[in-house]
Amino acid sequence: MHTSSKKNVQLLVSACVELGLKHVVVSPGSRNAPLIIAFNRHPEIECIVVPDERSAAFFALGMAQQTSGLVALLCTSGSAPLNYYPAVAEAYYQRVPLLIFTADRPQTWVNQGDGQTIVQHELYKNHINHSLTIDDTITHPDYAWYISRELSKAVNYANGVSKGPVHINVAFTEPLYQQTELTEAPDGKTIRFENPKKELTTSQLTHISASWAKYEKKMIVCGQLAPDAGLLHELRLLAKNDSSVAILVENTSNLVDPGFVHCIDRTLNAIEEEEQYSPDLLIYIGGAVVSKRIKAFLRKNASVEHWKVGEDFPDMDTFQQMTHSFDLKPQQFLHSLNKLKIGSASSFGVKWKQLDYLVQEKTKHFFEATHILSDLHVFNILLDSVPENSSLHLANSSVIRYSLLFDPVQSIRYWCNRGTSGIDGSTSTAAGHAYLKKESWNTLITGDMSFFYDSNAFWNHLLTPNLRIFLINNGGGSIFKIIPGPDSTAEQDDFFVYNNTFQAEHICKTFHVGYHKANSLEDIETQLHDFYTYEEKGRPKLMEIFTASADNENILKEFFRKVKI
Repeated sequence: MHTSSKKNVQLLVSACVELGLKHVVVSPGSRNAPLIIAFNRHPEIECIVVPDERSAAFFALGMAQQTSGLVALLCTSGSAPLNYYPAVAEAYYQRVPLLIFTADRPQTWVNQGDGQTIVQHELYKNHINHSLTIDDTITHPDYAWYISRELSKAVNYANGVSKGPVHINVAFTEPLYQQTELTEAPDGKTIRFENPKKELTTSQLTHISASWAKYEKKMIVCGQLAPDAGLLHELRLLAKNDSSVAILVENTSNLVDPGFVHCIDRTLNAIEEEEQYSPDLLIYIGGAVVSKRIKAFLRKNASVEHWKVGEDFPDMDTFQQMTHSFDLKPQQFLHSLNKLKIGSASSFGVKWKQLDYLVQEKTKHFFEATHILSDLHVFNILLDSVPENSSLHLANSSVIRYSLLFDPVQSIRYWCNRGTSGIDGSTSTAAGHAYLKKESWNTLITGDMSFFYDSNAFWNHLLTPNLRIFLINNGGGSIFKIIPGPDSTAEQDDFFVYNNTFQAEHICKTFHVGYHKANSLEDIETQLHDFYTYEEKGRPKLMEIFTASADNENILKEFFRKVKI
């Protein structure tokens, strides 16, 4: 096998393969040529090319989300690795395993006016699990041991107990393109880090048991989570056996059960006497919670005890009430709790669910009584049209907020970049998912600001025919018409909403994406069948839905008034 002549590159690639790496997302460059050659020519590595580094990083993020495994990024030096940063931060807060290879100039040339040379050592230090800088000068026989050891450590930091991005900065001297025939495997020896299962101690179990029996109003709030059948089973078992616990989830929790409260904002909107619905014991599981209402509600109505459960960010005190942090997997924690078999006569959980059912009925009546073009009514149609057993990707800002007003479908997996909650990269992330999940539909619902921000997501040869995009074009950032504050300023339209008249049709033509256009709810409904039909050309499709003329913010306010109990 021909590969790069640089020994450190041979060692790096060999170690990556031995430790399970299969996919590398490359952006073209010259300084990264040794790694491109070595990765691309290894038979166990799939190298794919996304030219735009920002898009490439989000594409890799989507792939890693889909597989729950390690995906690598590879770029040249200079400004290229800076463009990775938004996705690196997202991966850090979502705990997604990314291995980030950035090529660099030798340290002797940093800050010396050489082209494409910046300070890359610890470039992402505030949003990274681990970073490492190595050069390509092998000066001692121990170097093979060092490279393999450090790469093993890096992979463990990326894909171990608490997953996340890891940065490996490689300084290359010229020449860069020399190759050699590799006749035998490099000398490196990798290390596999074993992570034993954690257990609750006897004293912890005693405390959990006593507190659970003591408090009659218990609540579990679940933030963003990847689909987890084991966790869902334990939560269902708990809800079934204990009427004192209210389980509040969001669509991005990927936890669906009739006994859970799924639409938190919709249900909280109906509460009049907050004290009746305030928990004495609060348990928080998972990543970011979208609902600002539940955050405000729980910060205002203090619980006696608040337990944070999970191995990621154990000191994250979202509701400002934390009393205990349990550093183990939520499924394992709940399994131990269910084994205790502590019953309660309290109906606190039932009370929450009854209120949720009443609001569900009012929501149904609202949409039966009104059929007008608005963002809200568009979501009512779109969320009901997504094929079962598929993935639904939700852009940030108003899109994710609207979607959480509707009950989830059990067979659909929900994804949204809520680590940093930015509008950048939604389309690229969905495209990365679709690339590795070609056998099922991947649907993205996005707004115009998010879409245009990430239009370079289409600038690659990797788009698959199972990707469908609904673009809701309401003429700007409508979130700034919904949240309080911007409407009190003279700058609302130009500086916050950023009114625009841009359309996606010619972007779709440029990148050979099938284009559909809808100016009414009827337009959407009549095109849905063709929209979810594969074409011979094997390309994605986009439907642009125009709602700029709708009174979106007032219709949303009317919805909250009508569904209130």
